[in-house]
Amino acid sequence: MQIAFLGGPIPQRGIGIVAPFDFALDRELWRWVPDDTSLHLTRTPFVPVEVSLDMARIVSEHETLREAVRALHAVRPEVIAYACTSGSFVGGTTGERAMSTAMSEAAELPAVTTSGALLEALAEIGARNIAIVTPYTKSVTDSLEDFLGEAGVAVTGRAYLGLTREIWKVPYRDVAEMARQAAVDTADALFISCTNLPTYDVIPHLEAELQRPVLSANQVTIWAALRRMNISAVGPNQTLIDPATRIGIGPVPQLPAGQPFPEVALAGQTLGDGEVLEALDPPPVPDDPLLN
Repeated sequence: MQIAFLGGPIPQRGIGIVAPFDFALDRELWRWVPDDTSLHLTRTPFVPVEVSLDMARIVSEHETLREAVRALHAVRPEVIAYACTSGSFVGGTTGERAMSTAMSEAAELPAVTTSGALLEALAEIGARNIAIVTPYTKSVTDSLEDFLGEAGVAVTGRAYLGLTREIWKVPYRDVAEMARQAAVDTADALFISCTNLPTYDVIPHLEAELQRPVLSANQVTIWAALRRMNISAVGPNQTLIDPATRIGIGPVPQLPAGQPFPEVALAGQTLGDGEVLEALDPPPVPDDPLLN
């Protein structure tokens, strides 16, 4: 049997992805990528720490990033993307820029982080006042708000789940419920944080319901990486990606002076599958059998 007539495979251009050790949404990242582009993923080394500010600092250490970038070098990506929101905002805007520089210098390639990509996406759609939705504890959510404030972005409302593990199991309906509670009339846009929180299919539905742009961590990460390759991301009916559906952002009403913005902590409530959310403060980390 002769197979020469089949041709192919399609020549591929590559993005190198550095993800935290617990990242579980590889398939979701691929949904934003066209057929002629491949994702090459590597993960940071495992540590027995649950999702917290401590974990964010550990998975964003510069030497860890350099080693991950070196692991990706053999497949010759055109850009490096660090796919972790908390790991890239925990050090503030200065820390985010330093991370991007460390990866870029190690790879001798353009590099982006999720939090840096978020600021780039907010500038693209002209949003300066946003609502945020996170699966994190209060302390990690506070750190995101601090990062945005440093960048001149105001948070008008927020909701968080208080989770410290298995974030990838959160169903779309719980993401949507948080969005409804956080997004108020003063928000130009909504941001759904955490690259381990599924969002691809829920984005267009929330944009239609809330009548404002909705951004997510994985969306902005892949969008920014592809942008550096002059390639368009794949995201039908997503405002950031599909100009035909872009919602114009105009003046928004302001809250009366002194009136606090909405904040909803959903810890202790029940997820759609009946699982009860963990408390806001993470429980003690048990001994890890892998280390014994």
